[in-house]
Amino acid sequence: MNRLTTSWGDYALARFPEDPRDRLRAWDAADEYLLRHLQEAPLPGRGTVVVVGDRWGALVTSLARHRPGQVVQITDSYLAREATRANLARTGLDEKSVRLLTTRDTPPERVDVLLVRVPKSLALLEDQLHRLAPAVHAGTLVAGTGMVKEIHTSTLALFERIIGPTRTSLAVRKARLIHTTPDPALPRTPSPWPHRYALPGDAPAAVAGRTVVNHAGIFCADRLDIGTRFFLQHLPRGLGGSRVVDLGCGNGVVGLAVALTDPGAQLLFTDESYQAVASAEETFRAGAAPGAEAEFLVGDGLTGVPAGSVDLVLNNPPFHSHQATTDLTARRMFSGARRALRSGGELWVVGNRHLGYHVTLRRVFGNCEVVASDPKFVILRAVRT
Repeated sequence: MNRLTTSWGDYALARFPEDPRDRLRAWDAADEYLLRHLQEAPLPGRGTVVVVGDRWGALVTSLARHRPGQVVQITDSYLAREATRANLARTGLDEKSVRLLTTRDTPPERVDVLLVRVPKSLALLEDQLHRLAPAVHAGTLVAGTGMVKEIHTSTLALFERIIGPTRTSLAVRKARLIHTTPDPALPRTPSPWPHRYALPGDAPAAVAGRTVVNHAGIFCADRLDIGTRFFLQHLPRGLGGSRVVDLGCGNGVVGLAVALTDPGAQLLFTDESYQAVASAEETFRAGAAPGAEAEFLVGDGLTGVPAGSVDLVLNNPPFHSHQATTDLTARRMFSGARRALRSGGELWVVGNRHLGYHVTLRRVFGNCEVVASDPKFVILRAVRT
């Protein structure tokens, strides 16, 4: 845990879930730059302040103390939402002091201050700006923030096309601000998301030709990525009535393949992204057999899934947390899978060969074997003993 100092106060902040091995802070130079700007060029005296994409609640926590009851958070991340709750509590505030919304919720009807932490996904930014544009008016203060490597010409073009004339600040500690002047004359067009496409005819595991639904922000929005394709070629068969989890499900193609090849399997799709779980559910509804059922859960890995209740976990873990490269998420997923699996249950993992997941799996499970590999990817199997 670290302390963020601003002219509005001093805040103890942490990422979620808290882990003593996590050396990354709950804010960065981009968050600090935006907060300084808001303190030097004061916010309007009253009105709704919408904060989009606050990664661990640093912006919302700072603003909630300054503007109690007027701040709305919009996030696609369950972990960011829980971090915000915890960080608010450390400052003596509760979640009633802000309004916590997800990217799947209806945004406020009027936005007087719009603050955007630029996401890694340009598609997610596009979707959110389209959804918020009708609530923005001529007097709305619009400001974005991000590290220099996160703000591109395409980023600025989205603000300009959807909200109004846009310029950037000078870089400070490798961070920039985005300043946009709302133009009420711009046409308010609907978001082009979600994106739908048919899987190619040579796709493996019975999913060929099935429709995939990708809400904004989901990896590989217009094609089957090569890691998933490789995984689909080697999925276990003969699962019968097994309880199977697609962990970190993304658009749900892996779980859909299980539903088609083993229709008796009991499926759970889970991800920390609200957009991902919505995508997985729509992909499943579009591609599974009529009457097929599955569960869909937004959450922190397998937290909340009863211990010893799962037969098989399928996982393609992320190795980035926003711009930081880390294996912390994968380690948590593996540990959570071990707890949820019954004795004899299996975790199957696909990943880039260079990530060395076999070392972590042997540490967590005490065993690991290679199911399949090619020059880029490896599929690993670990058994809960």
